[in-house]
Formats: sequence, structure tokens, C-alpha cells
Amino acid sequence: MSVSMDLREVVGSQVCGNGVCNTELLPAINDGHGGVIVEMKEHMDSQTFVIVLRASMLQWKQQGKKGVWIKLPIGLVHLVETTVKEGFRYHHAERSYLMLVSWIPNTPNTIPANVTHRVRVGAIILNDKREVLTVQEKSGRFRGTGIWKIPTGVVDEGEDIFMGAIREVREETGVDTEFVEVLGFSQSHKTFFEKSDLFFLCMLRPLSFDIQKQELEIEAVQWMPFEEYAAQPFAQKHELFKYINELCLAKVDRDYAGFSPRPTLSMFSDQPSYLYLNNKDLDKSRSANNP
Repeated sequence: MSVSMDLREVVGSQVCGNGVCNTELLPAINDGHGGVIVEMKEHMDSQTFVIVLRASMLQWKQQGKKGVWIKLPIGLVHLVETTVKEGFRYHHAERSYLMLVSWIPNTPNTIPANVTHRVRVGAIILNDKREVLTVQEKSGRFRGTGIWKIPTGVVDEGEDIFMGAIREVREETGVDTEFVEVLGFSQSHKTFFEKSDLFFLCMLRPLSFDIQKQELEIEAVQWMPFEEYAAQPFAQKHELFKYINELCLAKVDRDYAGFSPRPTLSMFSDQPSYLYLNNKDLDKSRSANNP
């Protein structure tokens, strides 16, 4: 049913003076972009829900609202079909809820797409013997290949890149590290359920050296001479791995400067975030401007 219908047609006889409806409306808060967010918490049967939803949509249209977000927890999954039939579409899903969305005005839809990227990290760790910490994986594309690679993994929700790199190394190898720099990053597309991928290559410094292999995902771990690691046929054949090796040597043997995390505060949040920048060249610039 269209939200442009008369209020009386939407809710039947539950209309009082001045066209104001007695029907309960869905609890909503403004989203800061001209729309509203409904977070359903209390149980409601489908018949009641559709009446309340239609009345709410009509009021929001009269108020000039734009996007309408409805968050349905798993316990209210029976309302999904009703919501979709009223013109809503899926936006994203998490472990405990499904988010649906609808655009009210007859203007271009400016609702942003769901998250488009995931973030992965790879960690280069060299000891003072010029050995690199390497792993063989039990699953994924490297399973059973005999290829030694650097530890890699996905950054967790709410986790900073440098902390993700430290955690992944500890989980896979048992080695404690401290973050040095991001040496570079790459972007690829349609890699994980049609999403894009950001991969950050990180340099870390070892704080411990004893290996405790993760049994679930890792087949083997070892400190491997860098020249032997770089000479693997796979590493020589694939361009990304060749660049990883070159960046490692440039950082260790030459004057390559990567990006280090600098804590910053935003005007939009009290929570600190990190800006990754070239500290070395920034300090040079500051010194030149402040002799």
C-alpha cells in the first residue's frame, strides 16, 4: 500500500480530530540525515505491525522525512516479510538483527550502500639474524602448497590496523611484537561475497622469539632466512609478493619511510582514532619550517 494514501484509508476508523490518528506509531529517532531509525524491541504481531507501520510512514512523509531504517532483531523475524511487502529492502544483517530501509520522497535515493570493504593485514617481522617469521596455513588457497608466507588476517570490528597486526601475529605464532610502520597497502575487488578488500602490509618488531603455533589454522611456523623466503618460486612469480619483499629490503637496508599511527581526536567523536602518516618526512618538514 502506498504511503500517499489518505490517513483514514491507512488505519480505517481510528482517526480523531484534525486528521490526527490515535493509532500507535513506531518508536523512532532522527538519523541526522533527514530520516528516522526504528529499533524494534517489543513483540508485535504482523497484523498490528502493518497498521502501525503504514500510519508511521504516512506521518513521516508528511514531516518530510527521507530514509526510514527498521532494525529487526532475530526475535522479531516474523515481521520481515511484512516489512518487505511494504516496500522496504534489505540493507545489511548482523548476528543479532536485520536492517531494512525505505526511501520516501520522489527524489534520487541517497541512502549509502552497506559496508563495501573488509580490512586485512600482513605482518613482516625480522629478527636480528635477518630471519623473517613465516607460516604455512592449514586452510585457504595456500593449504597443502608448502608455501611459506607472512602472517595475515582480518582486522576485527572496532580494531585499529596496528593492533590487528599485533594480534594476528600473536594468535598465529605466539610471538609478541610492537608495531613499526605500514609499508604500503593494496586494494582489490569482489574478493569476499562481492566486497572489496584493503590489505595493509605492516612492519613489526619482535619482542619475543619462541614460537607457539596456533593449531586450528596454522600448519607450521618458523624463523626463515629472508633470502630463502624471498627465493621461493611462488614469491618470485607473483608481483604482489615481489613488491612485499622489495619493501621489506627497502625498509631494512635503505631509507624507505612508511606510515606510523598518530593518535588524533575528531570533532565528531570523543573516541581517539589514528592517522597513518610519514613521521620521518613530517618531522623534516617541521624542522625546515621552524629553524
